[in-house]
Amino acid sequence: MKSILALMLLFPLTGAVFQALFGRKVARRVSEAAACLAVGGSFMLALAAFILGWGATFTLSFFEWIAVDSFRVAADVLFNPLSALMALMVTFVSTIIHIYSVGYMHEDRDYTRYFCYLNIFVFSMLIIALADNLVFLFVGWEGVGFCSYVLIGFWYSDIPRATAGRKAFLLTRIGDVAFGIAIGLFFARFNSTAISFINAHAAELDAGAATIFGLLLLWSAMGKSAQLPLTVWLPDAMAGPTPVSALIHAATMVTAGVYLLMRLYPVLSLSSTAMAAVAGVGMVTALYAALSALGQRDIKKVLAYSTISQLGYMFVAIGAGDIIGSMAFLLSHAFYKSLLFLCAGCILHALHEQGDIFMMGGLKAYMPKVFWVFLAGALSLAAIPATGGFWNKDRLLLAILNNPGDFFNLIWLGALAASFLTSLYTFRLFFAVFAKPVGLAVEEVRPIPRIMTDTLWPLAFLGLTAGYLNLSPEWGGDEWLAGYLAHVQGAIEHIGADPALESQTALYDSALALAGVAVAYMLHGPREFFSFRQLVEWFRAASGAALAGFYLDRFYTVMIARPYKKLSELLWVYADEKMLDGGIVGSGRTLPEFASVLRLWTTGRISTYLGMLFLGFAALACGLAISFYVAF
Repeated sequence: MKSILALMLLFPLTGAVFQALFGRKVARRVSEAAACLAVGGSFMLALAAFILGWGATFTLSFFEWIAVDSFRVAADVLFNPLSALMALMVTFVSTIIHIYSVGYMHEDRDYTRYFCYLNIFVFSMLIIALADNLVFLFVGWEGVGFCSYVLIGFWYSDIPRATAGRKAFLLTRIGDVAFGIAIGLFFARFNSTAISFINAHAAELDAGAATIFGLLLLWSAMGKSAQLPLTVWLPDAMAGPTPVSALIHAATMVTAGVYLLMRLYPVLSLSSTAMAAVAGVGMVTALYAALSALGQRDIKKVLAYSTISQLGYMFVAIGAGDIIGSMAFLLSHAFYKSLLFLCAGCILHALHEQGDIFMMGGLKAYMPKVFWVFLAGALSLAAIPATGGFWNKDRLLLAILNNPGDFFNLIWLGALAASFLTSLYTFRLFFAVFAKPVGLAVEEVRPIPRIMTDTLWPLAFLGLTAGYLNLSPEWGGDEWLAGYLAHVQGAIEHIGADPALESQTALYDSALALAGVAVAYMLHGPREFFSFRQLVEWFRAASGAALAGFYLDRFYTVMIARPYKKLSELLWVYADEKMLDGGIVGSGRTLPEFASVLRLWTTGRISTYLGMLFLGFAALACGLAISFYVAF
């Protein structure tokens, strides 16, 4: 098993090194094949580890790289059902996206740099999935942050795209600061940074310490998973190539924050305050992002805000005490959201990067394959009954109801409202792109490489069916996923909800999801519903606010960025240039003038020196006389 896990990590790293050293020296097909095989090989090893280590939990140590007194950092791996599933998902989705990228990037001359960064990203994400030591995990954590920066700003000659990369890098660093502080405090408290050791001794923490740790972990997760108030980087991150959006901002990197909370859940669960904060942040973010998605016109930005909203649901599940439900949601979301992003890539490729959904319309006739797989992803995202997204949403709602109190009752109502909004913005997008007639000319749509469309079908199948892995006995399932994750510390295998309540919850969720589809059809379908279209006109101002993400980005610009820039300019002009530089330049001018005066006394004549000596004695005598007079 140790060899399998080591090779799983080394395959994408070796692929990245190969691209950096030899990618330009070999044929393009060889370079592309090497990148895909590196990640595909890692997927096969993840599958082998999943089967061979079925349900087991063990730690492995590869090597020690820091040892100072009692501070020890090693490349340790914690392999348990949770990390096995995460590694399997990351490598599978990454393999699909690598293959898809061969077609998407076939006209780009910088393909070697692209695949090098993509391989490094997979390596970094696998460290996050498997690392037992928090410092080792932090290496992967920063690795995905670096890769997001270089991949979002991949086309760096375009200034807005390069700016988007810097924005993502800086905002996610805010969360990373909290993570660094948490690591230091964990070591100070436990004299160890091993996740397995911390979880095993978490019960030793008092309520206050647990709250501090929980809130630090929440802040860390908010940065990577783009939760309020650190959401504004993710919509702009769509500036990178679309497969990057699918990999980093739908399936893997943005789930790292959620996954961190799952791995350290035994610490988080000790504080009711921290748990409530996680659920509250998740719910507010889910509603905010769903409303923002309703106002977007760019196809990728609709999906970006959707990702933020869906991540909010995962936070809510953790805050409600159900890490199994959160993990089930994470897996299902990884499949259908990466599918929708890759479908968006096909559409953008066909329409020469025209991303405005209201400039599309009627695309079913031009790209029927994309239509059907996009429909599969939309059904899952909207949680239409019998899809994978529906069953996972059902468990999440039950987990919320399992917590007593008015606070979680409000969370439950918010989750239902977000469910309706999710269905509405999803099918607003679907009808605007595929159903609403626009009358595109055939010559405006260029063909899509087959390698891009053929890779979508596995994701469509898994997006529709992944929810059945955890299907409740009430609906004829056996909750296989819950049974597999049952031995993960802090996991609750069965929610234990009343069957009548479960049926009632499913009914509410189904009705709201279908109502969202109906309203989206009335607003954006092929038929004319004038009364509803007039309603849209009445709320145009609200739509503008949603398009701007309710001005959160503008708030940061006005309240933080501009004052900081003004302060920097003041310090630059007055403190640096006038005071420091001016002082140095002024001293440089004064010293020669002073020296020119002193030079007059250095004549080399004895009479001059004797005169100066007598002058000095006279000054000294005057000083003594004055001091004597003052004293007496």
